[in-house]
Amino acid sequence: MTTRRPQMGAHFESNVPGLHIIGDLAGAPVLKLAIEQGTELAEYLASLPDAPDVIVVGAGAAGLNCALVAIGKGLRVVVIEKARLANTIEEFPEGKWVYAEPEEIAVRGKLWLDGATKEELLRRWQTNVADSGLEVRTGEAVTAIVRGPDGFTVRTEKGVYRARRVVLATGERANPRRLGVPGEDGSRVHHRLYGVKQHAGEDVLVVGGGNSAVEAALALSEKSRVVLSYRGTAFHRVFRENRQKLEQAGVRLLLGSKVQRFEERACVMEDGAVAGFDHAFVLIGAEPPAAFLRSLGVRMEGDWDWKRVLWLLLMFVVAYSIYGIKRGPGVEFWPYTGWAYHALSVLDRPVAFWYTVLYTVVMTVFGLQAMKRWGFDKKDRFQVWRYTSLIGFQWLFFFLIPEFIFRWLVQGEAWRSYGLVYAWPLFFHTFLGSPHVFWTVWGVMLAFVLIPLLVLFQGKRYCSWVCGCGGLAETLGDRWRHLAPKGQASIRWEQMGTAVLVAATVCTLWPAAAARDWYGLVVDLWLVGIVPVTLYPFLGGKIWCRYWCPLARMMQMMSSFYTRVGVSRFAIEANEKCIACGECTRYCQVGIDVMQFALQQQRIDNANTSCIGCGICVTVCPMDTLRFAGRPKETLVQIATRIAP
Repeated sequence: MTTRRPQMGAHFESNVPGLHIIGDLAGAPVLKLAIEQGTELAEYLASLPDAPDVIVVGAGAAGLNCALVAIGKGLRVVVIEKARLANTIEEFPEGKWVYAEPEEIAVRGKLWLDGATKEELLRRWQTNVADSGLEVRTGEAVTAIVRGPDGFTVRTEKGVYRARRVVLATGERANPRRLGVPGEDGSRVHHRLYGVKQHAGEDVLVVGGGNSAVEAALALSEKSRVVLSYRGTAFHRVFRENRQKLEQAGVRLLLGSKVQRFEERACVMEDGAVAGFDHAFVLIGAEPPAAFLRSLGVRMEGDWDWKRVLWLLLMFVVAYSIYGIKRGPGVEFWPYTGWAYHALSVLDRPVAFWYTVLYTVVMTVFGLQAMKRWGFDKKDRFQVWRYTSLIGFQWLFFFLIPEFIFRWLVQGEAWRSYGLVYAWPLFFHTFLGSPHVFWTVWGVMLAFVLIPLLVLFQGKRYCSWVCGCGGLAETLGDRWRHLAPKGQASIRWEQMGTAVLVAATVCTLWPAAAARDWYGLVVDLWLVGIVPVTLYPFLGGKIWCRYWCPLARMMQMMSSFYTRVGVSRFAIEANEKCIACGECTRYCQVGIDVMQFALQQQRIDNANTSCIGCGICVTVCPMDTLRFAGRPKETLVQIATRIAP
């Protein structure tokens, strides 16, 4: 599961005007990207006509660099930090190496960054701050931020500050997740590890199963007797290197253990086991300061309020109207029955034609936006070609050929030309209504020869490169892709596609018109159109494609079989560079926990996931961890460099 972030618009501005959010909370998982965000925001603030004074909350990479760039441009800036300067870096183990990834991105700003030890990095940053004259108030927690007509009032434990703009750069690590068990607030139980030397010779308990917990246990084990308690039976979300070190270290493991309560010097598990300790460290991750953000009026992704309810109703009305009218003359949905289809069939063209025009325009407009977002902005040629393919197929095979070219060449049943690319059972009507022998032969070839060959080499990329249904999800639905349901429950829901595939098969073979009409109403109208389009802004774009599409399910079965027998050519591979930032999982439209596979350097294929090969996980990875099997990750910058004279 990925954490929800604050809702933000342009220039990292939240729904509260003048309140900006950068760093971890804004999706910058590595130092270089956090520094980049700080630079971008500072340049924007300096460009405003009133050249505002700024309060930056948080003295990490994003906040410090934003402040340093801002004062360099003449703005008045104060930085407020509740702990220490660069507190997250301070909490790293002694001597830990800090990387300056991604390597292809240059550092923009005033804050020094290069590969270095924690100590060297901190020394450089302290020098940057001292040389700039930046005012950094450490050990001063913010208690309230109030927006008024002239700006913001920021209250802390020690004073009151006012500014036109506020920048939140607090990150997530400042809010450690808690177990919520009795005794957790005891003086010997901690949620951070500030150092290991003072615990030499002690009995230490570490609770957690992530990299932070494992690395803390490893560091402590050099001088202490360490017990590591984890509720899971295996470390699935830990770097391979850390797992290997853990196997060789003298750390006692308590797997499958769940803390029931802490006592003065002992931890009692639910199974009755007891682990004694001098100090215990609960290191189970961190959470966004959601309660604090909401107290400021900041909305989090997925928050429900009356506006969101109205948005849901509006989306339903729009989708219901479009598909209800498109259904046909005399069988439109209420209140359009008997008049809407004819009324909207203008310029000698039926509603179905204008629906296709609207569909194509929407895919083109939002497809170009998505191409810019993932292709040009991320400098990823793969995404440029992918969106070019989706838009091109929509224009040629799902608009121009069926609505113009084929209609002009063949004076009847031009609608069957949609089956040139839409394979059965997605194009349910392939074999219905006494088709010409050409359509029967082509339908068999497409569904049972060409599609299986495509799946052999490309997995389910048909969904993300060719299909018009998937195309709408990848274009219009792209802005909500991070809302796609994650977790095992949502993966189990994908089995509904098997039921739809069976229904499509039965209705194709069974000559009863009532069964086919029922399928057309339930599947082709509600499950393809009304329900998924309504839910795009709430559950991401791949609702139909993921849960109900019979062709996607058929390809899943084929690709899984190919993979299990060892002939499939489709997979995503991972190297050892994963930093567990979660960006890959966050943006997966089909809900795959990509990060878990990356941490274990396990291949992603269609035997273990429903991956559609869109490659967004490869694109968003800041460490170049992921790549498609058999091809390197190649960016527009690398290509331009190679072809330059």
